[in-house]
Amino acid sequence: MANSRQLSQGRLVRAILILVSVVACCVSLVYCAQLDLPGYSGKAFHILYDQSLLYDAVLAVAAFTLVSLLFLFSDFSFGYFVGFYLYIMVLGYLWLNCFSDRHYDHQLTGASASASAVAFLLPALFISTPIRQVCALSPRGFEYLLRFILLISATTIAVAASYDFRLVSFENINDYRSTLELRSPTIVKYLVGITSTALLPFAFACFVMLKDRLRGLAVMLLLLCFYPITVSKLAFFTPLWLVFMVWLSKVFETRICVILSLLLPLLAGIVSLSFFIDRSGKFFGLTNFRMSAIPSAAMDVYNDFFSRHDLTNFCQISLLKPLIYCPYKEPLGVVLKGTYELGNFNASLFATEGIASVGPTFAPITVFLCGLVIALGNRLSAGLPPAFILVSSAIMPQVLLNVPLTTTLLTHGAALLFLLWYITPRSVFEPKLGTLTLAVG
Repeated sequence: MANSRQLSQGRLVRAILILVSVVACCVSLVYCAQLDLPGYSGKAFHILYDQSLLYDAVLAVAAFTLVSLLFLFSDFSFGYFVGFYLYIMVLGYLWLNCFSDRHYDHQLTGASASASAVAFLLPALFISTPIRQVCALSPRGFEYLLRFILLISATTIAVAASYDFRLVSFENINDYRSTLELRSPTIVKYLVGITSTALLPFAFACFVMLKDRLRGLAVMLLLLCFYPITVSKLAFFTPLWLVFMVWLSKVFETRICVILSLLLPLLAGIVSLSFFIDRSGKFFGLTNFRMSAIPSAAMDVYNDFFSRHDLTNFCQISLLKPLIYCPYKEPLGVVLKGTYELGNFNASLFATEGIASVGPTFAPITVFLCGLVIALGNRLSAGLPPAFILVSSAIMPQVLLNVPLTTTLLTHGAALLFLLWYITPRSVFEPKLGTLTLAVG
């Protein structure tokens, strides 16, 4: 009886937080429509708001909110984490879609986005049966793995810094990145993405679980070193974001952590702008505009572009380019940059593997396949502590909001993270035993 009551209370709390997240997303987009800062201009991104169309927007969002029931009846997994972020992204697009002044079939794309969200969430949330560990590291081998991650990360930073090292103030980052071209060899660029997004967050999560504060701090310092190399907002905030996720995991149940990790920044941006705390609007631009609005607006841009241009047929995947007809010689982000003047405009799997590759009619099919890939991550991480999965994958949802799944798997190391989850010995996280064993190693 007590467990049943706790289960019902947990669902009620999550339902309330999800509803607040939905409202916060919509209010945030109204504010974004009024924002006009370099790099964060609502007009430039065609993020619009029209009071006369409010009823249609509320109706569309309210109908899509029913999909959030899936989050009330699913357990935590990597797919839950990624799925919630992408759910809010699609919800934001459905809101923007009602006000968009771009000329394409908005009813078709709205229906496609909704169907794609359901198609993605069903496998991502509900396929999590564990795959038997045929190959698992010993505790001593796991300790060597952590040492190797620190070594390869430090080496990558040293080599990359010899090619690309720039001390740029955070305020000037937008102006600088528009002309930035990394000079590092291709293999080094790949290692930068993999170590900063997958390897070091994985190691940090391990050290947090094992209460190894010294090496956890070392990871934070290594992550900070990526900022002058990449001049990226993600690199600048990654250490802070990891600490934020650790704090959430120690205070709240993991599924609530997922919701709050997106809701709290949105609320902070809204409050700061509403009460003139953030007079310049830069904090709101960084949290609400960049983190939430742009991924949703990207779906609007992709729907507009590919309603009049050839589909990519997946040729944005480098391995497939020699095998299929590709209408574009340049990377997709560069093609869109030349058309919309919004910078190198990459987007999520909904836009790239979905809209750009097969069009809105067939997008739910390819997005469903992407959901199966995320479900594989669920299965390979099954048996690990939920807080460990949350922290070790903390950067992946942020990446997937703005980068195709195929790029995330390879360039940002998601596939390697899946493998690390699989070979991680579950015994090292057992109380006392895990710490003692690693100390001997």
